[in-house]
Amino acid sequence: MVWLGPAIGPLAFEVGDDVFLAFCEDNPLASAAFIQAPTNPGKWLADIYRLARIRLAAAGVTEVYGGDFCTFTDSEYFYSYRRNNQTGRMASLIWIEGE
Repeated sequence: MVWLGPAIGPLAFEVGDDVFLAFCEDNPLASAAFIQAPTNPGKWLADIYRLARIRLAAAGVTEVYGGDFCTFTDSEYFYSYRRNNQTGRMASLIWIEGE
């Protein structure tokens, strides 16, 4: 079981061809997580929640929750360097439990 915590959302995370190609060369299914940026030729909007779900599915993870936040657009609750151009802090927790 995986819960995806807050991250930059799919309409705010702009990346270049290098990132797009790296993900798609690793797994062709990853192309579904990208759309061309409408106002910036040569750039892509990346859905990192979808990319995580694709990789987790490939690893056999069937229960994935979360992925509903955007740290870029929700300034009330989240810090974002891309939004504020200022360093801040955020923490994440990861643990693995054996059966």
